[in-house]
Amino acid sequence: MMKGTIARKQEKGYGFIKPDDGSKDVFYHLSSVVGVAFDDLNEGDAVTFEIVDGPKGPAAANVQRA
Repeated sequence: MMKGTIARKQEKGYGFIKPDDGSKDVFYHLSSVVGVAFDDLNEGDAVTFEIVDGPKGPAAANVQRA
């Protein structure tokens, strides 16, 4: 499990997470959010997540509020 912060969020149902390890921002989709509603996550919120291979490259899965 990695830790990070919601860096950007689009109302269209996706956003980007800034990993705490300083690596490149990771895409996440509302379908990858677990245990909390997509709309309840805001920019700056701490989250945990896993990296998976998405259709357009690395993506976050199992995104949860930290």
